[in-house]
Amino acid sequence: MDQPLVGSESARACCSYSTLKAWLPILSWLPKYKLRYLQMDLLAGLTVGLTAVPQALAYAEVAGLPVQYGLYSAFMGGFIYTFLGTSKDVTLGPTAIMSLLCFSVVGWQPERAVLLSLLCGVIQAAMALFRLGFLLDFISYPVIKGFTCAAAVTIGFGQVKNILGIQGVPHQFFLEVYYTFYKIPEARVGDVVLGLLSLSLLVMLTLMKSSLGPDDSSSSSTSSTIARKLVWAVATMRNALVVVAASVVAYSWEASGHHVFTITGHTSQGLPPFRPPPTSDTSANGTIISFGEIVEDFGGGLAVIPLMGLLESIAIAKAFASQNDYRIDANQELLAIGVTNIMGSFVSAYPVTGSFGRTAVNSQTGVCTPAGGVITSLIVLLSLQFLMAAFYYIPKASLAAVIICAVAPMVDYRVVAKMWKIHKLDLLPFVVTFLMSFWQVQYGIAAGVAASGFLLLYRIARPQIKVSDHGTLVMELCSGLSFPAAEYLSNFIHTQALQVTPPRSVVLHCHHVSIIDYTVVSELGDLLKQFQLRKVQLVFSGVKPSVLKVLLAADLQGLKYTDSVEEALQLLSVNLLNL
Repeated sequence: MDQPLVGSESARACCSYSTLKAWLPILSWLPKYKLRYLQMDLLAGLTVGLTAVPQALAYAEVAGLPVQYGLYSAFMGGFIYTFLGTSKDVTLGPTAIMSLLCFSVVGWQPERAVLLSLLCGVIQAAMALFRLGFLLDFISYPVIKGFTCAAAVTIGFGQVKNILGIQGVPHQFFLEVYYTFYKIPEARVGDVVLGLLSLSLLVMLTLMKSSLGPDDSSSSSTSSTIARKLVWAVATMRNALVVVAASVVAYSWEASGHHVFTITGHTSQGLPPFRPPPTSDTSANGTIISFGEIVEDFGGGLAVIPLMGLLESIAIAKAFASQNDYRIDANQELLAIGVTNIMGSFVSAYPVTGSFGRTAVNSQTGVCTPAGGVITSLIVLLSLQFLMAAFYYIPKASLAAVIICAVAPMVDYRVVAKMWKIHKLDLLPFVVTFLMSFWQVQYGIAAGVAASGFLLLYRIARPQIKVSDHGTLVMELCSGLSFPAAEYLSNFIHTQALQVTPPRSVVLHCHHVSIIDYTVVSELGDLLKQFQLRKVQLVFSGVKPSVLKVLLAADLQGLKYTDSVEEALQLLSVNLLNL
């Protein structure tokens, strides 16, 4: 009679309100919502929305997609994250890195980009449900920095052709560099002037914002404080202001019949239809490409893009949670971004993740809850419905300036000096990732992870051993001991103690060894025999109970152990006197 009760209690626990709140974090903060929160969320959502629209248009260009796909990708995240997200600050949408990764896999193929969003979302949601977020731990910080630095250089230089207004430049990085310089004589004066003016304005407004804080009230004058906040607000919305100003200039010239600038051109009007992404494709010659063939074409990108999306979003969420003194649920964040990409694929979105720049704006503007994302999404939807005709006149040079200013901070040259100072070997995965990413970004990440794995395995296979001479050699293992290190340890002890004349006894201090395997035990057994043949001794000290249990179970001949090095030295001196 007890078993059904236990089962029913488990079922009630699974369906309890606390469990529901864990899966729907909105239930935690919505009952406490206040009017003041609404005011701040409206302000933050509006500010982020005016930043998100021009960035979304620009990032679609990076992804090799029509500009409207950037907006298609920019609104679903605000709605989904409001229900599922655990950070008040994070905004989901298209980013420079995800756009570059998408271009490397599905550039110029919008239908495949939408299908990629669905598959990435399924993978990310599955990782959340099965709690596989630990896989992100295998991507080290040097790999991340190497990739982001290379991505920033690739994306930034890729926009130089739009600043210059030149056409026919390949997208493979090294060819892009060559042909950009080769075609400089074909540069259009209008694009160059407008692009450089846009860059100058963006840089100037960025510097103004960095010198002023949104809450800067150092002056006692009310009018001065208002002026500071107004300047900060203008600097925060710099992308939208520069793009609007450039569009007005372009429209004026176009209306007068002078085609001075390279403009965005025709874009689809209105909201995207809500429909499942296509699961097949048709080649140029009319051949039907099956779902399996498309997935095969995605290749390694289908593994890299979901992981990098999760990594970027969770890193941002953790950073702002720490800054603003609250905690996030990493597993719930995985679910939020996974569901966003799944639902986004039904409105023609390509894969998205957390945006550092827009999240920073959201936080600095004083957002109180994830509901600010709803306001941002509504602004994107209004832009799609009513402003697409105006986007026809957006100059590509101004969008290029927005992208260059967005990715420039990602080139963190100071990290190289820090790695050199702290741990020089970390430069290996950084450099490998950085250089390989110029060939293919997914190859860069894979090569960097492989380099990090090699260093990790090398440290395991070559544990540091401190040697001191107390009449008897004392060797202290400074890390754990597992089978890759067995041969190295054996050779080290042979060289230091058994191949000298006369042979010397050894105290092997194992205080840091918590796990031992069969290969190591077998090698230690052989060592004990070699010491006995040469009439010297090998004594273990500081052995943890779990390791000692394994050594005793192996029934090693001549095994001696003590609690400390001092006891081991005393034991050896007594044995020497007895001899």
